[in-house]
Amino acid sequence: MQDVLIIGGGVIGMMTAWQLAEAGCSVTLLERRRCGEEASWAGGGIVSPLYPWRYSEPVSSLARFAEHEYPQLAARLLEETGIDPEYRQKGLLYLRVDDGDRAFDWARRLGKPLEAVGADLIYAKEPWLAEGIDSGLWMPTLGSIRNPRLCQALRARLMALPGVTLKEGMEVERLCVEGGRVSGVETPRGHLAAGRVVLCGGAWSGQLLGTLGLALPVRPVKGQMMLFLTPPMAGGRQLLERVVLADGRYLIPRGDGRVLIGSTLEEADFDKTPTDEARESLRQSALAMLPALADCAIEHHWAGLRPAAPDGIPFIGELPGIRGLFVNAGHYRNGLVLAPASTRLLVDRLLGRSPLIDPTPYTPHYHPLKAVADPGQTIE
Repeated sequence: MQDVLIIGGGVIGMMTAWQLAEAGCSVTLLERRRCGEEASWAGGGIVSPLYPWRYSEPVSSLARFAEHEYPQLAARLLEETGIDPEYRQKGLLYLRVDDGDRAFDWARRLGKPLEAVGADLIYAKEPWLAEGIDSGLWMPTLGSIRNPRLCQALRARLMALPGVTLKEGMEVERLCVEGGRVSGVETPRGHLAAGRVVLCGGAWSGQLLGTLGLALPVRPVKGQMMLFLTPPMAGGRQLLERVVLADGRYLIPRGDGRVLIGSTLEEADFDKTPTDEARESLRQSALAMLPALADCAIEHHWAGLRPAAPDGIPFIGELPGIRGLFVNAGHYRNGLVLAPASTRLLVDRLLGRSPLIDPTPYTPHYHPLKAVADPGQTIE
């Protein structure tokens, strides 16, 4: 019997396995595809909620801890694996913000360096933005990470740890519980026994708990994104060097000059098919911010599934009434953002350590499957 069995090889599952292994646990991680190829790969990599002042304290407290952890986490992964997650701390420009007073109240309360800026500063930082921008907000400390590279680095680190067994291409068919305690999982290759199981299945977490006749209120919300190839610019600059956010959509620059545009919010169940309608909508949003992208090739257009829990507050902890079964899911748009904090909180609970963050707001809850109706709503 393994010390801990983890279901799901996204950023949450891999960071959990890494921390447990370094604490001396024997860990088996099961991933139905290849680690890091679902929502963790599909996101943008901004290391903050998009408009952080609009989030509840449970999300904000995790975000503050994680933002502090990311620079050293990325540096350590580069040193130990040779894979650079490309953490960039070049700030974020907010355009057309209609709740600036709330933003500044939040910044003053937390000591964040948020400032109102005019056209001169905006165009000095990003000269190829669309004309006519006369004001915005500037947060110089905000960072971003290249999430596919982060996933590659985490996978490489786990493969080098003797206490970790990766089983990719291994789908979990159902969870097994005996006498009110988890006993393992069933897979197409047979039963895997485990005294402690951690469910990190993202948007699929509710489906897996459904194999016990229980419903965890986590559902998929589809998001589509695109990536542009951009040419070198005068003076050795990139076409875009900082994250820019306007009207709920964002542009994210990569270190090699690529520019990512995201994202849509769609209630489409588990359908991940990219659509022409979303492609055009994303393209128009990108051009409205950075017109020169009209002459740049679209390298890739894709979709992923965010795991949405009520109010965007993830479930983190042991499931009431099922000893040894833990969950870390429901981060909605902030899985990558919150990962270092939410995994630390769960590992603290697993190992009986005093948590650095109050675990109460994240206590998992579920209902008998037949009692839960389809929410049928779009999260704004």
